[in-house]
This record gives sequence, structure tokens and C-alpha cells, in this order.
Amino acid sequence: MSVKLLDNEAFYGYRVRRTVNGKLYQEYFTLKREGKRKGPRLMKQVEREANARDQQLAQEQQRVKKKLKPVRCFNQDGSVRGISYLMKTEKSGSITPIFQVGIASELEEKVICTSFSLNAHGKKEAWSRAVDAYARHKVIGKKSKLYKDLVKAMPRIRQA
Repeated sequence: MSVKLLDNEAFYGYRVRRTVNGKLYQEYFTLKREGKRKGPRLMKQVEREANARDQQLAQEQQRVKKKLKPVRCFNQDGSVRGISYLMKTEKSGSITPIFQVGIASELEEKVICTSFSLNAHGKKEAWSRAVDAYARHKVIGKKSKLYKDLVKAMPRIRQA
């Protein structure tokens, strides 16, 4: 929720602030009338109005997020944003090719970083596991077109 009670010299009331599709919406709901603070009953009414507006913005935020999910999953070159092909140097000094998944998880609400070795799983299986992890944390269904597009976006690698 992004409703905050502000009580300072400049303003007394609720501020609603959310970003929808890159645009910041910031609206103020005053708790003063004719320079005096409103009573508790009017305060609750204004709070409900601020919460209702926040709910409207939250719904729009979710609608836009869902609509743009396919676009946000891919880089301009067609690669998957959040899955990288890297050469990892092990403690032993050997170099291992991996697919590394580094994303903000919508499922756990934290950053997830995991990797899948091409040496251990093979190229196709490592990619499949990376996409599965990506889809799970980005809440993308395995039967969806977006999931199938993610699987098809495996980078071309000569090695492994």
C-alpha cells in the first residue's frame, strides 16, 4: 500500500503515490478545512478515499504489468532478460559454462540468483532448468505462449 499520512508544516493529510507504466502518480488528500484540522469522522472518510484511489492505481499497475510481461522478459536482441550464459571459474581453477538466472522473484519478493551447469546437465537440460526457475519466479505458466517463447530463446553456444 502506498498511502502515507503526512503531518508537517507544509501539509496535513494523506498522500497516495504509485508508479504505473513508468509514470508517477502522486495525489494528496487534505485533512484540513478552512485552515483547521478535521475531526476523527472526517479523517476516516478522507482515509477511505485515499485508500480507494490507491486501490484503483494498484489495479491499473497490475493490469499494465501483466500486459507488458512478454515485452519485459526479453532484451532487444531476443535473449531472455535475467538469464545469462557465463564461464564460471571454480575454486579448483577449472572453467565451467553455466546459465545463470538472476531476477527479482515475484513469488518470494526477493532477488533470486541460481545457476545451472552445462557440464553437469548438458546444454538443453541446463537451459530448460534455467527457464523453469525463471518462469516459476516470474509466475509464468508452463502452458503459456510466453513460456514456449522463453524456451525457444536459448542462446547459440558452440561449446557443450
